[in-house]
Amino acid sequence: MSRRCDICGKGTQTGHNVSHANNKTKKVWLPNLQKIRVETPHGTKRLSVCTQCIKSGAVKKPSVSVKAA
Repeated sequence: MSRRCDICGKGTQTGHNVSHANNKTKKVWLPNLQKIRVETPHGTKRLSVCTQCIKSGAVKKPSVSVKAA
């Protein structure tokens, strides 16, 4: 599974942890991805979407249908 948002394409970023002694070790920052059900023109799909896309309304969640008992 790739760590990439299916909507905006946001992915991992790399850099260094820098200690007080200026030692550098590699570091990876991961995007905050959530697997959610998204309504698409071809039906409902499960996608990995970053929380920024969810909050901005870039994805449409399917409406919940409640069955009466």
